[in-house]
Amino acid sequence: MDTLYTERCLGCHGLSGRGDGPIAAGLPVPTPDFRETVQRKSTSRIRRIIAEGQGIMPAYHPALRPPEISDMVQMVRFLSREGRDISWWEKYDTLVVAHCSVPWEVALGFDEPSEEKKP
Repeated sequence: MDTLYTERCLGCHGLSGRGDGPIAAGLPVPTPDFRETVQRKSTSRIRRIIAEGQGIMPAYHPALRPPEISDMVQMVRFLSREGRDISWWEKYDTLVVAHCSVPWEVALGFDEPSEEKKP
């Protein structure tokens, strides 16, 4: 996933998704900062932008296969979390919500009380 981001996205979006990549300054419009834009977009909308392009961003389908586009969606979500507290990004990551809000014993089905032998 990191390699795909480096190859396809880093030039414009930068290492941290702030829109400050090495070629961003030479573009005719500012590159979006993921921390400010991802919060307002659904996963399907981000997937569509990556696949079909938007504005001066090129379309990456069919160059990227659907699983690679899914990886890029996750990378965009990950980069948008920088500087955010858990309550902000929990709504986007159900696995983290389960991990942080529910004890693992409950999530994995180990919440049965152990049978203790009575003397």
